[in-house]
Amino acid sequence: MAISFGGLGNGVDFGQVVTELAKVHRLPIDKLTSKKKDLQTKLTDYGSLGTKLLALQSAANALRTPNSFDRSNSSVSDEKILSAQAAAGAARGSYTVQATQLAKAHQITNKAAKALSNTTGAIVSGGSGTFTFKVGSGSNQSIALNDGATLDDLRSAINDLGAGVSASVINTGTESTPAYRLTLTATASGAANAVTIVTDTTTLDFLNASGTGGSDTLQAGQNAILVIGDPDATTISIQRESNVITDAIPDVTLTLKAKTTTDPVTVNINADPETVKTNIKALATAYNDIVKFVNERTAYDITTKTGGRFFNESTAKNVLTQLRSALSGEVSELSTYKTLGAVGFKTERDGTVTIEDAKLDSALAGNYSATKALFVTQPTSIGIAQRITQAVDLLDSVDSGAFTIRKNSITAQISKLTAEIGRKEDVASQYEERLRLQFAQLDGLLQKLQGQSSSLQALR
Repeated sequence: MAISFGGLGNGVDFGQVVTELAKVHRLPIDKLTSKKKDLQTKLTDYGSLGTKLLALQSAANALRTPNSFDRSNSSVSDEKILSAQAAAGAARGSYTVQATQLAKAHQITNKAAKALSNTTGAIVSGGSGTFTFKVGSGSNQSIALNDGATLDDLRSAINDLGAGVSASVINTGTESTPAYRLTLTATASGAANAVTIVTDTTTLDFLNASGTGGSDTLQAGQNAILVIGDPDATTISIQRESNVITDAIPDVTLTLKAKTTTDPVTVNINADPETVKTNIKALATAYNDIVKFVNERTAYDITTKTGGRFFNESTAKNVLTQLRSALSGEVSELSTYKTLGAVGFKTERDGTVTIEDAKLDSALAGNYSATKALFVTQPTSIGIAQRITQAVDLLDSVDSGAFTIRKNSITAQISKLTAEIGRKEDVASQYEERLRLQFAQLDGLLQKLQGQSSSLQALR
């Protein structure tokens, strides 16, 4: 209930008095609200730190397994003929390759004598019709057609089956005198994927029941033929149904684009230390991102005498301790490189790490296997990348992770403060209402006394 004051000229603004008294009464609420805001900001920062931890774990996962280091790249002397993509584990080497034949998909159409002047006229009349086909040695695919079914109906029905054949209608006539024919194309290339018409009771007459029908082969299905080896020496010829060949050279995908007409194509598979080096640097970057983030929030400003949001936060400091231990600790089971310092890592005064490029390059070039052993997990040792992954898992464990426990604790504190602020807000509202009522009564009393004083003065 809103209560206003009369303003009777007594010199006291009771409305302002109530407002100021209410402000004083709300000071504990303001303090709790400020505390809640600080906790919410801290929780947001912990959320950001969690994201950075996952980024570090992702960077570590890119170096954790042997395949992470068994990277290869490929080069091809003539990209117009074919391309090559090397997967992890591809054996290094050089291969001489010729594409003597490209794979093609089988394609047929009905005879020109059975072409149609439109696509909406009936191709089935006098009852129902059937059109059955198969691909290679596959099962028969039948389509039942109603009386009056059209060429468009048959085309759509074939495509809706998704049975290894794509149907289209082409106009082999002119714009003024069209001649529409149904074209069937195998969706998979190769000689074994020929399209065969089994039954046709439509006017297209693919099986030549009338003597003037039948089919034309627009493109014969054929395999790709690849010859590997020097033409002047021993060669190996292989055939595949597709132009994308994944099993000729282990862990290398070859995509044939054109036939070789002149010199053979050279395919080189080489080691790819640059990608490994990039991943190692990405690990350092992700680690430094966390260190800088925590350092900024644990710092103490001697001028303002205030600490950052993580000042006196043992959990944040523990995150750095655990990660630092995982990154800089020794892999005692190894004999050549035991620490990251041996391959160029250096810890700076602020806790971040830098990498000496020359030292890392030397390690990768001079002893690739020892560098690999430092990061990856082996039967006799746990690599640094795995240790970092485990450290993040331990911190972020749903049940017992220190990082998770601290975030849950802050969330609980925020919930408790929210409830307490709500209760105190109710009390403050009631207090202000009582004050307004009391001062309204006082205002009324002063008004009455002022009236009595005026009456007495009038009697003199």
